[in-house]
Amino acid sequence: MSGKVKPEYECLLLENQLCFPLYAASRQITAYYTPLLKPYQLTYTQYLTLMVLWEDGDQPVGGICSRLHLDTGTMTPVLKKMEKLGYVTRTRSRLDERVVNIALTKKGKDLKDELKSIPPLIGNEIPLTNEEAEQLYKLLYKILDYKEEE
Repeated sequence: MSGKVKPEYECLLLENQLCFPLYAASRQITAYYTPLLKPYQLTYTQYLTLMVLWEDGDQPVGGICSRLHLDTGTMTPVLKKMEKLGYVTRTRSRLDERVVNIALTKKGKDLKDELKSIPPLIGNEIPLTNEEAEQLYKLLYKILDYKEEE
């Protein structure tokens, strides 16, 4: 802390912000993925999108947005790029043309085998015990789930 801060301004010190270490740690962990995903021309968000599709199967954009806590304005360019790379197809629903369905291509499905080595590699970069990682995971989902409960 540089200099004396008046008590009423201590809430504005970076060191007193929970959001800052969450943000910085997230950026650091995401950066670990960059060299591992680069050969596939994938961003971290695209990788997460693939994970959702591998787990849940084909679905509307809204389903993916919900799982990833992202809006359609963020997801649309992500999915367009994935389509250009040949990992997914985007098709309008016949029942409601406002709904865009996302499906994995064979190339997107096959990527699952190639990328399964990434989580253990990332795990080796994070200096937490299994117990600490589990505790952090639960605490982070407590924050994420809190807003959904309202």
